[in-house]
Amino acid sequence: MELTTPGPMHVECGRFSSVLSLIGDKWTVMIVLTLTERPRRFNDIKRTIGGISQQMLARTLRALERDGMVRRTVHPTVPPQVEYALTDLGHSLADPIHALGKWARIHIADIEGNRIAFDTAKAAA
Repeated sequence: MELTTPGPMHVECGRFSSVLSLIGDKWTVMIVLTLTERPRRFNDIKRTIGGISQQMLARTLRALERDGMVRRTVHPTVPPQVEYALTDLGHSLADPIHALGKWARIHIADIEGNRIAFDTAKAAA
């Protein structure tokens, strides 16, 4: 078997996939939507979203910061206060997320009906 070097399309798909895996994650979506309103502290984000573990929130915020979508600011107080805010890049992601949310709200009843019909047909088969 001959090994070949990945072509440019393969490399581009890999790069694209890594970005989509972050922005398609439900916690990323929830964090971006939460931060569109205003900058927030860690526990405020956690309370607002609900259901996210401290570890998952920290991991997702770190990934968003690494990708330049979230800015982490440490205020020199005692104890230090850390605030998270969307960058311009993060704000640019909010519009597509809002559009996807609107699409989901419009079509959720259809999707739920289709799921029930599918599951019913599978159970009857």
